[in-house]
Amino acid sequence: MTLNPSTYRHHYPSPAPSPPHEINHITGTVANSIVVLASSRAVLEGRLTAATIVISQPTGKITSIFHSVLHASDFPPGTDYTDHSPHILLPGLVDAHVHLNEPGRTEWEGFWTGTRAAAFGGVTTVIDMPLNAIPPTTTVAGLKEKVQAAQGKCWVDVGFYGGIVPGNATELRPLVQEGVRGFKGFLIDSGVPEFPAVSSIDIALAMAALADEPTTLMFHAETIPPIADSVGDDVQQSLPPLAPIGPLDEYATFLASRPSSFETYAIAEILSLAHIAPNLPLHIVHLSAIEAIPLLREAIAKGVNITAETCFHYLSLAAESVRNGDTRHKCCPPIRSQSNQDGLWEELMQDGGCIKTVVSDHSPCTPNLKLLPSSITNAKNDIVAGLEDGKGDFFSAWGGVSSVGLGLSILWTEGQRHGISIEDVVKWCCKNTAKQVGLENEKGDLALGFDGDVAIFDDEGTFEVGEEAMLFRNKCSPYQGMMLQGVVKETWVRGQRVWDREGSGFGKGVPRGKLLLERRR
Repeated sequence: MTLNPSTYRHHYPSPAPSPPHEINHITGTVANSIVVLASSRAVLEGRLTAATIVISQPTGKITSIFHSVLHASDFPPGTDYTDHSPHILLPGLVDAHVHLNEPGRTEWEGFWTGTRAAAFGGVTTVIDMPLNAIPPTTTVAGLKEKVQAAQGKCWVDVGFYGGIVPGNATELRPLVQEGVRGFKGFLIDSGVPEFPAVSSIDIALAMAALADEPTTLMFHAETIPPIADSVGDDVQQSLPPLAPIGPLDEYATFLASRPSSFETYAIAEILSLAHIAPNLPLHIVHLSAIEAIPLLREAIAKGVNITAETCFHYLSLAAESVRNGDTRHKCCPPIRSQSNQDGLWEELMQDGGCIKTVVSDHSPCTPNLKLLPSSITNAKNDIVAGLEDGKGDFFSAWGGVSSVGLGLSILWTEGQRHGISIEDVVKWCCKNTAKQVGLENEKGDLALGFDGDVAIFDDEGTFEVGEEAMLFRNKCSPYQGMMLQGVVKETWVRGQRVWDREGSGFGKGVPRGKLLLERRR
């Protein structure tokens, strides 16, 4: 067998006189307590190569990596060994932007359904946003209530963000101590009363409080410029434009009411305050408008510590294709034009670009809140389950796209048009997202000592997005009926298989997800 001595821990000559094994230090006997995943293709430390990965089941950590496909006979009899060739071994995705909504709005989503949906798509870690649960994660008490609600319900690992709202600056450092992975605030009304928008004074206080803390300060960067034909202060449920340019069920009317200036003005305000905490990582969530890219690039060139993410829906959906009344596409910032989408792709593909990560921003609701008209149907020409016939009013409908667990396939499908590699996907959705939330030493890569989080990916397989592919609670998504390329065959979390597409799905397993509450370092 071919061994790379820089990437394995068990030093056996070739051939090995005895196969790799684990020692049970409690009994002193050899214990067959490993799982072995092999393939002719795996993404290791950013490059595609053949690999055999050994994971300790007691610890859930990767203990050995061989840069070749070893055979089952190289391991003790009975070892859980699978050669997945030609499918690709990927690091489990880290989706750093998910709304799970529990407690308080569990009819929208919950830990059980949201994390099962994540596992379906090879996502092994999700970071839960501080809204739209009730209470929000803006206090230590709110975090503890959320943690209690999550107990025993998570099929993948879950971390938590804290929120910044007016008046909670003194809560921020205690939340860091309790293990939140970062903080998010809105510069415009969030759409839920328990999570109000912050002013420049609130932002300055948050920056001062977090200046020397190991965390990331993130912003929903939309705000109404001083003069704008705007939608008012609501984000998720919006007032019509002051002077409507067209019918409220036409997407063009909604898009015109949320111009790119909303994003550029908000980002300019954030950048004007960055000097308060020059070492604090800043981050723009769900960047939509390409007009903001020059602002961010200029700031980075001047040494401002800021990055941005974009979302699967901004890279795959375009305003020109949204049908009248199809409010499944409503989100904020909005899905913009095809040329804008092309610009996001161009920036994402740049090595030195400001867009470092791609996330879902899974923001579900009950179908009735989308106010879909009966003319909007799914691929089977049936009304989406649970819908009430509505007006298709883009201003009254709730804003948010449901897609957790579909992102890898969405990105891979659309990426074929842009010539992306599987290594690109790992960089954007695994390695960089893990770094964003302080997990870069344990997740986002297949490396020694990292968690054994693995997605088995068939890059040529296809599937139609039907109800069986939408494991989130409410089956209401703009991707319904679409054909996607790229199928996750299995998902492993810390050496435990939690999802098996070809087998029994989740089978009789129990949730094994861990709550990530260690303080960031």
